[in-house]
Amino acid sequence: MPSPNSMSVDKLARLIGTPKQPVLVDVRIDEDFDADPRLLPASIRRSHREVEAWASALAGRSAIVACQKGLKLSEGVAAWLRHHGIQADVLEGGFLAWAEAKLPLVPQAALPPRDARGRTVWVTRSRPKIDRIACPWLIRRFVDPDAVFLFVAPSEVEAVAERFGATPFDCEGVFWSHRGETCTFDVMVEEFGLGTQPLRHLGTIVRGADTGRPDLAPEAAGLLAVSLGLSRMHGDDLAQLEAGMGLYDALYRWCRDATDETHSWPAAHRAKTR
Repeated sequence: MPSPNSMSVDKLARLIGTPKQPVLVDVRIDEDFDADPRLLPASIRRSHREVEAWASALAGRSAIVACQKGLKLSEGVAAWLRHHGIQADVLEGGFLAWAEAKLPLVPQAALPPRDARGRTVWVTRSRPKIDRIACPWLIRRFVDPDAVFLFVAPSEVEAVAERFGATPFDCEGVFWSHRGETCTFDVMVEEFGLGTQPLRHLGTIVRGADTGRPDLAPEAAGLLAVSLGLSRMHGDDLAQLEAGMGLYDALYRWCRDATDETHSWPAAHRAKTR
């Protein structure tokens, strides 16, 4: 019988990638993780033995805890988190149930090194438009919610990456960039193991807008227009990124849930024009 403080795999899958997703805490022991070194999207690894040391970092947030099978380790960690006033549930069936459902898993090997605070740090060219907003959205929603993004002069990306331990993206000659006809967003979706139908659909829209191919998707021209508008509205790149997060949240939900929905009002006017 499921625990009263638990969440099903299906329900969690609906939350991941949205602004309402909880913090996902992977507490598998090293032996289990080494046997399958992949992570639930946007999750963090923590030791069950040190829960009292890291619990305070989750204050004010809700959490889902996953161990290998959703039993003693996740139950114990979730109970400790609740003891600290944090709303915490267990993932039913744990990591194995998620994997058996063939839901996305992020390979640990694909993740860049983290800084002293456990965050991935990325650097790219200033004045972002499309790919350089879409990629940070993807990373924060599906890879690392606490990721840091540095926008610098194009000529300084490489030097900043070296001096500040950041990972460059959407620049020439780096791993995380365009490949052939695909854009950086496409590359990240595949490299991070996130190739679901909604994200690939969104990738087509991003690619069409970013590479001058509006023929790829009807929505590409609209994304280009809105992206250029946001760029004119915001002189600060980080402010533009925050504004763009809502834009891509909406596009992702449309790709996932609403592509079949139409809108025609008023119905009487539509009937007269037939």
